[in-house]
Amino acid sequence: MKKILVLICLVTSVATFAQTGVTFKETKHSFGKIKQNIPATYIFNFTNNSAKPVVIEVATAECGCTTPVYSQAAVAKGKTSTIKVTYNAANPGTFSKHVTVKFANINPPTVLTIEGEVEVAKAKTK
Repeated sequence: MKKILVLICLVTSVATFAQTGVTFKETKHSFGKIKQNIPATYIFNFTNNSAKPVVIEVATAECGCTTPVYSQAAVAKGKTSTIKVTYNAANPGTFSKHVTVKFANINPPTVLTIEGEVEVAKAKTK
Protein backbone atom coordinates (compact mmCIF):
# COMPACT_ATOMS: atom_id res chain seq x y z
CA MET A 1 0.00 0.00 0.00
CA LYS A 2 2.84 2.36 0.86
CA LYS A 3 4.49 1.69 -2.52
CA ILE A 4 1.25 2.50 -4.35
CA LEU A 5 0.90 5.78 -2.45
CA VAL A 6 4.49 6.75 -3.29
CA LEU A 7 3.90 5.87 -6.95
CA ILE A 8 0.71 7.97 -7.07
CA CYS A 9 2.53 10.95 -5.51
CA LEU A 10 5.39 10.59 -7.98
CA VAL A 11 3.10 10.40 -11.02
CA THR A 12 1.05 13.35 -9.78
CA SER A 13 4.11 15.50 -9.17
CA VAL A 14 5.60 14.64 -12.59
CA ALA A 15 2.29 15.41 -14.33
CA THR A 16 1.96 18.69 -12.43
CA PHE A 17 5.54 19.68 -13.28
CA ALA A 18 4.99 18.92 -16.96
CA GLN A 19 1.93 21.18 -17.03
CA THR A 20 3.52 24.18 -15.32
CA GLY A 21 5.91 26.78 -16.57
CA VAL A 22 6.94 27.85 -20.01
CA THR A 23 7.90 25.68 -22.97
CA PHE A 24 10.12 26.92 -25.79
CA LYS A 25 9.65 25.42 -29.23
CA GLU A 26 13.46 25.30 -29.35
CA THR A 27 16.22 26.75 -27.22
CA LYS A 28 19.07 26.57 -29.72
CA HIS A 29 19.44 27.99 -33.23
CA SER A 30 22.30 27.69 -35.70
CA PHE A 31 22.59 30.45 -38.30
CA GLY A 32 25.21 28.48 -40.23
CA LYS A 33 27.46 30.81 -42.23
CA ILE A 34 26.56 34.51 -42.14
CA LYS A 35 28.19 37.58 -43.62
CA GLN A 36 30.32 39.89 -41.51
CA ASN A 37 28.72 43.20 -40.43
CA ILE A 38 25.21 42.04 -41.36
CA PRO A 39 23.22 41.38 -38.16
CA ALA A 40 21.50 38.00 -37.92
CA THR A 41 18.18 37.64 -36.09
CA TYR A 42 16.23 34.63 -34.87
CA ILE A 43 12.86 34.56 -33.12
CA PHE A 44 12.38 32.02 -30.33
CA ASN A 45 8.74 31.02 -29.67
CA PHE A 46 7.41 29.93 -26.29
CA THR A 47 4.08 28.82 -24.81
CA ASN A 48 2.75 29.56 -21.33
CA ASN A 49 1.78 26.17 -19.87
CA SER A 50 1.21 27.49 -16.37
CA ALA A 51 -2.15 28.13 -14.72
CA LYS A 52 -1.50 31.89 -14.54
CA PRO A 53 -0.21 34.59 -16.89
CA VAL A 54 3.59 34.83 -17.07
CA VAL A 55 5.85 37.83 -17.52
CA ILE A 56 9.47 37.92 -18.63
CA GLU A 57 11.35 39.66 -15.81
CA VAL A 58 14.55 39.96 -17.80
CA ALA A 59 16.37 38.49 -20.78
CA THR A 60 20.11 39.02 -20.49
CA ALA A 61 22.70 38.44 -23.21
CA GLU A 62 26.17 37.33 -22.20
CA CYS A 63 27.81 40.10 -24.25
CA GLY A 64 27.05 43.35 -26.05
CA CYS A 65 27.17 41.65 -29.45
CA THR A 66 23.83 39.93 -28.78
CA THR A 67 20.55 41.76 -28.20
CA PRO A 68 17.32 40.17 -26.94
CA VAL A 69 14.00 41.97 -27.55
CA TYR A 70 10.81 40.85 -25.84
CA SER A 71 7.41 42.08 -24.77
CA GLN A 72 6.92 43.05 -21.15
CA ALA A 73 3.21 42.26 -21.40
CA ALA A 74 1.84 39.24 -19.56
CA VAL A 75 1.35 36.09 -21.63
CA ALA A 76 -1.98 34.43 -20.78
CA LYS A 77 -2.35 30.74 -19.96
CA GLY A 78 -2.04 28.64 -23.12
CA LYS A 79 -0.88 31.57 -25.28
CA THR A 80 2.40 32.00 -27.12
CA SER A 81 4.90 34.82 -27.40
CA THR A 82 8.40 35.41 -28.72
CA ILE A 83 11.88 36.61 -27.89
CA LYS A 84 13.86 38.08 -30.78
CA VAL A 85 17.62 37.61 -30.52
CA THR A 86 19.98 39.53 -32.81
CA TYR A 87 23.73 38.94 -33.21
CA ASN A 88 25.70 41.88 -34.64
CA ALA A 89 28.16 39.70 -36.65
CA ALA A 90 31.01 42.24 -36.41
CA ASN A 91 33.79 39.75 -35.72
CA PRO A 92 34.70 36.94 -38.12
CA GLY A 93 34.85 33.35 -36.89
CA THR A 94 32.62 30.92 -35.08
CA PHE A 95 30.38 32.06 -32.25
CA SER A 96 28.08 30.61 -29.63
CA LYS A 97 26.14 33.12 -27.55
CA HIS A 98 23.62 32.69 -24.75
CA VAL A 99 20.61 34.67 -23.59
CA THR A 100 19.28 33.87 -20.12
CA VAL A 101 15.52 34.37 -19.83
CA LYS A 102 14.01 34.76 -16.35
CA PHE A 103 10.24 34.56 -15.98
CA ALA A 104 8.58 35.96 -12.85
CA ASN A 105 7.81 33.19 -10.33
CA ILE A 106 9.24 30.43 -12.57
CA ASN A 107 12.54 28.71 -11.80
CA PRO A 108 15.01 27.93 -13.19
CA PRO A 109 15.65 30.45 -15.96
CA THR A 110 15.81 29.27 -19.58
CA VAL A 111 19.03 29.64 -21.57
CA LEU A 112 18.67 30.30 -25.31
CA THR A 113 21.65 29.69 -27.58
CA ILE A 114 22.53 31.08 -31.00
CA GLU A 115 25.56 29.92 -32.93
CA GLY A 116 27.13 30.15 -36.34
CA GLU A 117 30.14 31.29 -38.29
CA VAL A 118 30.75 34.83 -39.46
CA GLU A 119 32.55 34.92 -42.82
CA VAL A 120 35.02 37.73 -43.46
CA ALA A 121 33.52 40.52 -45.53
CA LYS A 122 35.08 40.89 -48.95
CA ALA A 123 36.87 44.15 -49.59
CA LYS A 124 35.01 46.44 -51.97
CA THR A 125 36.81 47.24 -55.23
CA LYS A 126 36.58 50.59 -56.95
